[in-house]
Amino acid sequence: MTDFPGYYEQLKTLMGELGADIPDTMNGFKSLHQGSLLEGSLDTKQKELIALGIAISVRCNGCIAFHVSAALNAGASRQEITETIGVSILMGGGPSMIYGLEALEAVKQFSAAEQAA
Repeated sequence: MTDFPGYYEQLKTLMGELGADIPDTMNGFKSLHQGSLLEGSLDTKQKELIALGIAISVRCNGCIAFHVSAALNAGASRQEITETIGVSILMGGGPSMIYGLEALEAVKQFSAAEQAA
């Protein structure tokens, strides 16, 4: 299994490096990301759970790392995340089940890291 907290940190570092090379693109992506997650009719937690469901369906481990972390930070419970995994399985079948297991492992790892801090 992936070390999701470590992977998350590695991706953040690489995103910073990419941002130095293509600042306009990365600033645009950052703005899109922030704007998409602003509180509105849906709160940030709900939006992060949606993003996690999509990350599972499109089979993106990096996206799973980011959105599990963000969902937990937004107050999502393990149950809310596992229900999100369930909807992803509905929409994506067996491959989404496998990536849903990756997301569940990420929840365990991020939660353990938070408890250790």
